[in-house]
Amino acid sequence: MSDSDVTLSMFERIGGNATIERLVERFYERMDMLPEARAIRVMHAADLGLIKDVLKRYLTEWTGGPKLYSVEKGHPRLRQRHIGFAIGDAERDAWLLCMRGALEETVIDMAARQDLDRALAGLADWMRNR
Repeated sequence: MSDSDVTLSMFERIGGNATIERLVERFYERMDMLPEARAIRVMHAADLGLIKDVLKRYLTEWTGGPKLYSVEKGHPRLRQRHIGFAIGDAERDAWLLCMRGALEETVIDMAARQDLDRALAGLADWMRNR
């Protein structure tokens, strides 16, 4: 089987678990630092440890890596889990600002970064409930 016969998952394309770990850490660092992210930061607990772990497990599975999220949490039901938070264009944009900065810092492969950005932008847009 040649390399061209193998389709890599996004998880593999971006560098696997190590990249997911760094991506989530940089994402939440930006959320803590950027004034534009203040509105979404207040939606989170003061201690981000638990939510970081959840996002790492979710993104691992969502990008095609090991099933670390659904075995514990079941179906993601993202909109349902976030329904208590007002998510409009401003909140979506703040989330994407943090995520895009984190992607630039952590995902070296430009094509993979662009593909993942496109997928995350669609996810963030779908999460709007206001």
